[in-house]
Amino acid sequence: MKDNVLLFINGDPPKSFPKIENYGLIACTDGAFHYLKHLNFPLDKLDFISGDFDSHSGSDENVYDEKFIYTPDQDKTDFHKALEIIVEKGFKNVDVLGGSGGEQDHFLGNLTVAFGFKNQLDIKFYDEFSEYYFISKKFVVKGVKDKMVSLYPFPSVENITTKGLNWCLTNGDLSITSRIGTRNFAVEDEVSVEYGKGDLLIFIGRNYL
Repeated sequence: MKDNVLLFINGDPPKSFPKIENYGLIACTDGAFHYLKHLNFPLDKLDFISGDFDSHSGSDENVYDEKFIYTPDQDKTDFHKALEIIVEKGFKNVDVLGGSGGEQDHFLGNLTVAFGFKNQLDIKFYDEFSEYYFISKKFVVKGVKDKMVSLYPFPSVENITTKGLNWCLTNGDLSITSRIGTRNFAVEDEVSVEYGKGDLLIFIGRNYL
């Protein structure tokens, strides 16, 4: 996992932290910096802190000043700008904490940002309830028996076939305006999903890092 990035953004703070020694890069947005400090996260392990610093006090964090990357572009979110930095640094896999909770427009915005980077980065979100991410057109996940598995079209998916779920699909279609695939669960240890046109999010019941 040394090629992986751990990124904290400004949603609900995580209940616990993964093993930070498994990551080659650890970063946060300026809003997340506050809750990391409050949760006694080892701030010296952060490689960079980015954002427009509109939620940054600047009073007692001067010791970390060399790690600040000022990104003032108001047309992009702090999450978007942090991902741009990660791409520039040559990383591919990004685990995101703090992507949900709080104001729900932020949550939807974070999904939209991740969608825009899906061809450059493999982004996985983790929160108190689940892990969720965009999946390829041929996808298999193991170790999920009895876990909640939700499929969410973004915004539509055609010719989807699933195996290992309680309610399976065979050459079906999903759309946010008609039929979605949420609140399903795995009846097998392995779940496979294959689909044609479109983009698809998967949510898997919490299996923390």
